[in-house]
Amino acid sequence: MNASTAALLAGLVLLFPLAGSALCGLIGPVLGRRFVNLAGTLSIGAAFAVTLVIFVQVLGAASGHQSTTATLWNWLDLGPGNLNVSVDVTIDQLSVLMLLVITGVGLLIHVYSVGYMEHDPGAARFFSYMNFFIFSMALLVLAANMVILIIGWAAVALSSYLLIGFWYERESAVLAARKAFITQVIGDVALVIAALLIFVNLTTAPPACIPAHGTVCPLILAVPQHLYTLSLPQIFAHASSLGVGSPLITLICILLAVGAFAKSAQFPLHTWLPDAMEGPTPVSALIHAATMVTAGVYLIARFHSLFDLAPIASGMVACVGMGTAVMAGFIALSQVDIKRVIAYSTMSQIGLMIFAVGIGAYAAGMYQFLLHAFFKALLFLAAGNVIHAVHDEQDIREMGGLDSRMRVTAWCFLVGSLALAGF
Repeated sequence: MNASTAALLAGLVLLFPLAGSALCGLIGPVLGRRFVNLAGTLSIGAAFAVTLVIFVQVLGAASGHQSTTATLWNWLDLGPGNLNVSVDVTIDQLSVLMLLVITGVGLLIHVYSVGYMEHDPGAARFFSYMNFFIFSMALLVLAANMVILIIGWAAVALSSYLLIGFWYERESAVLAARKAFITQVIGDVALVIAALLIFVNLTTAPPACIPAHGTVCPLILAVPQHLYTLSLPQIFAHASSLGVGSPLITLICILLAVGAFAKSAQFPLHTWLPDAMEGPTPVSALIHAATMVTAGVYLIARFHSLFDLAPIASGMVACVGMGTAVMAGFIALSQVDIKRVIAYSTMSQIGLMIFAVGIGAYAAGMYQFLLHAFFKALLFLAAGNVIHAVHDEQDIREMGGLDSRMRVTAWCFLVGSLALAGF
């Protein structure tokens, strides 16, 4: 795939959800629910169709190992040797896998949401937020430099805040949204500090500076321009020269891991995920099972070139992942809220993914991500059916005998549960 084709396709994947969000939010309340349902769902369907085109292109190119980086536009350019930030996107196996889940599972959840939000007066706002979340996740996984990645990372946090607190008239929802946002900001700060360390240290030696007319050569002009682009391929290429076990690379990877732990609800930054069940059930299925909470797994997989050079940081990641998997699994056994049971199960499953990427089994970790996106979203949506059927009751002690009245949902739960158990 050439750069111009990559830029066009990636641009469309980003444009469709963003346009859907704007249409639903700005004119959806005027044109009514039917327009919102169509605009909100078809925009994600269009993004998924483009993603399938990208998938076919990547699959057919050089055994699927092709990586293409393209520039959508130059955002900031202060001249040679100064700050230069472009909106760069990367299309490779990892980004395509993430996009397939984000847009594919996202499309199914949007279709489900049409019925789930049928009687909610805030449906236009809901679909606007959901589309904006899809855009944010797509921007995050397509980012080819640290600046755009951080912007996507922050936009995902904003989207989750808006969706968790969607029913803002409930105090519990507002508190849960605030808790999720603040916890994720801890990870955001760690990610920004890691970017600053990369910005300052991962560069080649400055070129010789020849002062003009006897003046002192400004330091910023003596630094090569590519330092300021924070391009991921350039970062990885230079990091390899520092060798295995470098204290700088180890510190950077630990900070990246902290960012991943906050986003993926891993110990000790895990407490926000169960409370986030205050949002509508499709929100739980989309951002707390299929996509957002796996962004931390994606981050470690994307920076695998650095983690391979930092065995101490990788070991820490593996220990936290396995510890969280065991801890969350036991906590789930004591829960009585149907959505919290699934939420702690999610935390445990993501712990297994984190463990996998921590020990260097990146393909296994991402394969588990792909499987988990489907069966955990299925469980959340089936739980939404149950909650509707029992008039918004979520205490499993008040339920029983529903299989005879909800046969399809019962089979869905069985299939999802068997998949969760490893069948």
